[in-house]
Amino acid sequence: MAASPLALGIERDERPGRACPQDYRYPPRSFDRAPEIECETLYVAGGLYGNVDALDALLAMVAREPGAKLAFNGDFHWFDVAPSDFDYVASTVLAHSATRGNVETEIAHEDSGAGCGCAYPAEVGDAEVERSNRILDALRETSRRFPDLRKRHGELPMNLVARVGDARVGLVHGDAASLAGWGFAHDQLDNPRKARWLESVFAESKVDVFASSHTCLPACRAFPFGAVINNGAAGMPNFSGTAHGIVTRIACSAAPSETLYGVQVRGVHVDALALRFDERRWNERFLASWPEGSPAHESYYRRIAHGPKFTKSQAAPHAA
Repeated sequence: MAASPLALGIERDERPGRACPQDYRYPPRSFDRAPEIECETLYVAGGLYGNVDALDALLAMVAREPGAKLAFNGDFHWFDVAPSDFDYVASTVLAHSATRGNVETEIAHEDSGAGCGCAYPAEVGDAEVERSNRILDALRETSRRFPDLRKRHGELPMNLVARVGDARVGLVHGDAASLAGWGFAHDQLDNPRKARWLESVFAESKVDVFASSHTCLPACRAFPFGAVINNGAAGMPNFSGTAHGIVTRIACSAAPSETLYGVQVRGVHVDALALRFDERRWNERFLASWPEGSPAHESYYRRIAHGPKFTKSQAAPHAA
């Protein structure tokens, strides 16, 4: 198979699912503003992916810390094509602070030509991209039943700024420059060629911590100029042989439960926590909407059943 034009660096790949629309972009300096959220404990959940059971577990986790705030940083929808699931996820998320991910952006209007809006990099196969576009089409069909919710999704911001203790936190779906950016993927954070870009976006944004998701695999890295924590997926397994999701906790105090890994920035704890939900019930719910042969089953069921080929040591902080 020939390499794509994007892989060869010849031109941008504008095919649906590969393209990154211009209106997904924002300058890093746009984070240099007054915070929309101020608290001492902030939970950030990206990649819920329509998992109703993970959402219930998340709400219970946050409720155990009085005064804690919860924010969703995109792709809270995905597998929830059942109207009752979609309605519950949307109504619950919109009662909290939230940014839109590429999923919410694309279901908020009719086909923009961006497909699922994932802006998949070249190493992701065309078949997987095509399946994601089909999942998005099915979810958009469900969203049409809820015009008010659909409109509110499109009105969500692409990013938020929070202040937790002395730390300024940028909440993004993708990275510091794009809603669907892959700059906070674990391999990019470890790429020496990206070091200058990372340092520049922290300097321009005046942010101490970026909390992201989008890439679907977690990472936590500390640099002399700040930290990035990508929770991967709140609604799916993140490590081989596991079933739990991951949620980010940023707080002035240590986590009340065991952390998977974390760092400290400006005296603030930045941790990844396991989000454990009813696996059996979620499995049944997923299969009811996405049986064998469906695009979501082909792309995601192995991960749901066994976890991805990824380990905690790959996500945990290490010398970059």
